[in-house]
Amino acid sequence: MPRTRVIAMMTLAMMSVAALDACHKKPETTVTPTGPDTQALRLAREARTRDSIANAQRIRDSIAEAQRLRDMANANRNTPNTNDAASLRNTLMAVVHFDYDQSDVRPDARAALDAKIPILQANPSVAIRIAGHTDERGSDEYNLALGQRRAAAAKRYLVERGIAESRIETISYGEERPVAQGSDEDAWAQNRRAEFEITGGGQTLRRP
Repeated sequence: MPRTRVIAMMTLAMMSVAALDACHKKPETTVTPTGPDTQALRLAREARTRDSIANAQRIRDSIAEAQRLRDMANANRNTPNTNDAASLRNTLMAVVHFDYDQSDVRPDARAALDAKIPILQANPSVAIRIAGHTDERGSDEYNLALGQRRAAAAKRYLVERGIAESRIETISYGEERPVAQGSDEDAWAQNRRAEFEITGGGQTLRRP
């Protein structure tokens, strides 16, 4: 048999064996890798998830805290401070004094009246009463009239600067209600005055 033919037959036999072997091989299966690397990836994903949840909670907490602070600030603005209210009340009730036998508003009295104006403007529900007083000199009738002129002068000063006339009433007590006893200039000077009383809306005074 020629040599080339033998080689050809051998080659064909080897190819047949290889084909049969390929047919009997089991199909390959995909194996999910396991081990330390896979566990590390899983742990990393879980850590990222926890961090995302924690960050979202921190953001919610920050928003809630900011809202709480805003609510507190609004409450503080809308709720008058006790000390402030007392100070405002004292300013409104501050007494003004007059010269002997006069009802003109003195410079020091103008300063006291000017301090009342912004408070009255900031508290439009507040109403006041101005009471005029005199010292003991003069007749009862004269002093009642002088006390009324003094109360009217203080009222006019406020009205001319924008306070509604309807919010202010006046009364005169003449010499009937002295704050200082005595018959000397010091006592008389203290008794020549106009006093202020809050008659309405003074429960929640607000600062201008």
